[in-house]
Parts: sequence; structure tokens; C-alpha cells
Amino acid sequence: MSQLTIQDTVTLINGVSMPRLGIGVFQVEEGRDLVEALKAAVRHGYRSIDTAAIYQNETSVGQGIREALAESGLKREDLFITSKVWNSDLGYEATLAAYEASLKRLGLDYLDLYLIHWPVQGKYKEAWRALETLYKNGRVLAIGVSNFQVHHLQDLMRNAETKPAINQVELHPRLTQEELRAFCKEQGIQVEAWSPLMQGQLLDQPDLKAIAEKHGKSVAQVILRWDLQHGIVTIPKSIREPRIVENASVYDFELSPEEMKAIDALNENRRVGPDPDHFDF
Repeated sequence: MSQLTIQDTVTLINGVSMPRLGIGVFQVEEGRDLVEALKAAVRHGYRSIDTAAIYQNETSVGQGIREALAESGLKREDLFITSKVWNSDLGYEATLAAYEASLKRLGLDYLDLYLIHWPVQGKYKEAWRALETLYKNGRVLAIGVSNFQVHHLQDLMRNAETKPAINQVELHPRLTQEELRAFCKEQGIQVEAWSPLMQGQLLDQPDLKAIAEKHGKSVAQVILRWDLQHGIVTIPKSIREPRIVENASVYDFELSPEEMKAIDALNENRRVGPDPDHFDF
């Protein structure tokens, strides 16, 4: 595994290749800082960018993509772009319209991956039907969900024609999501981690610091390596170039089975984000 690079991909259930490591832009405002961060990310080998309609930064993400492509000589198809439909747009026609609105803001002809952002009861099935239509019509390369628990996935798949390719969930050493990961693996659904560094809350954790010191790495690098060795796609957020570079420097070391187990054992089922069974937005 240590021979892999940031260009390494996982093959989704429908045969589409997705980079295992990407950059997330949650809580990053529109503007030049975001554009420059994405240009830096592409320059340093990142090929996957994750945004969402609710982040209200798709316009700057699109600008960053255009400038990064011009600077690098890469083509649009060399990048993997994800966005998500927000709760207020869940519904067949509303979701189709939301997709077109995201594309317009991004300045793109298609997305590589489009996700339902949250499992709003009574709404996500109609939204999924819209995603299936987009997928069947070749408007998006892969479709998936975000923040879905096992029971949400089971409910969705009862009527779905297309199985979700991705389930993007909060996942880090304090929330290892083992039951959900096992279910997704059994179903061929790729798990993707948001907030993999627990919004910085794990950077002083003693066990992680000890493992990091042993490898001459940062705690963030150890956590991202743990993700990758578990087969989890991960999208750490940063707009600072040194941190963007650091987050990608995880391919020159390998965690031992004992270290992997020690990190697994840090689980407390503790979230920094909302609980998918109890959210009110």
C-alpha cells in the first residue's frame, strides 16, 4: 500500500474511478483564497474536489477548477468533482433543477458525483429518483448519498433501480462507523469520510501523537493514512498550501496492524456534526 500515490483511485460499483484522497471545501467562503487553494491542490497532485450547494461556494470552486486546468494543462476529465443537493431541494423536479443550478454556478457540463446531502424523511426517495434520471441520461457519472445510516440505505434501496455508489459520512477515530462500513462493503457502496480530522479535535490525542512521532509524521497524516488503509475515501479540508501538501504526504509510510487496531480502539461513537437520525434542517 505504501507504493500508492495521490493519483491512486478506487473503482466504484458502476466502474467509475474515484481518487481515494481529495480536498473538501466545507465552511470555506467564496473568494480568491478558495480559488488559490484549489489551484494549489491540483498543482500538488489532488484530482478530487468536494463541494455542496449549501456551502455557497460553488462559483469560486468553478473558478478554481478553470484556473487550475489552465495552469496545469489538465483536462476537465482529469478531475473528479462532487456536489450535493440540499434538503430544501429534495423532490423529483426540485432536485433536477438543483443539479442544473449547481452546474451553472460551477461552470461545468457534468459532475462526476452527485449526492443527496441528508436523509430527510419522506423526501429522499423522490430525490433519488431524480438522481437516477440524471445518471441514466448521462448527466452525471455516479450518484450517491451522504449521512445515510444503515436503515436509510435499506429503505432507499428497496425501491431504487440504481444502488448508491458512495455514502459520504462523518468518520474519524472517535466515530469509526464499523457497522455502517461493514454494511456498505457488503453492498458494494464506497464509504467516504467527511471531517476525517474531527475538525482538529484529535491533533493532541496522546496515542495518535505517539504513533505520529514513531513515523516522523503529523497526527493528521496518521489519521488520513488510517482512512486509506481501511479503504475509506477521504476529503480533508484546508485552504493553506502547506497543510494541503501535508495532507497529501501520506504515501511514504504504512501503519502496522497493531497501530491500525490502536486507532480503531479510540472509537467513542462521538460526532462533531449532526446525528443523521436527529437533525432539524
